[in-house]
Amino acid sequence: MKVLFVCSGGMSSAIVVEALKKEAAKKGRELEVKAIGTNEVEQEISNGWSVCMVAPQIRHRFDQVKEQAVKVGVPCGQIPPQAYTPMGGPKLLQAMDDILN
Repeated sequence: MKVLFVCSGGMSSAIVVEALKKEAAKKGRELEVKAIGTNEVEQEISNGWSVCMVAPQIRHRFDQVKEQAVKVGVPCGQIPPQAYTPMGGPKLLQAMDDILN
C-alpha cells in the first residue's frame, strides 16, 4: 500500500513516517510512505497512491489537498494531532484505516 503524507514542507513528517511504517510492520503490513509539502500535491497525487494523509499543522489547507486527491480517486483525511508524534504509530495506522474505510 502506498501512503502519501502531506505536511508544510515534507520534512517534519520523517519521524512520523517511520512510526507508521514500524507499526504496520508489526501487523505484517508493508507500506510505502512518502512525505511531501503542500506545493507538491498536484504533481504527486496521481502517482498511484492508495491514501493521502494531511498533517495537523496544515489543516487549514486540508480542503485544497482533498480536492486534488478526490480528482484522482485517492481517499484523503486528516491526521489527528495526537497521532502526529514519534510514538503515534498505532493511532496513525488506525487513522489510515479509517480514511480507507
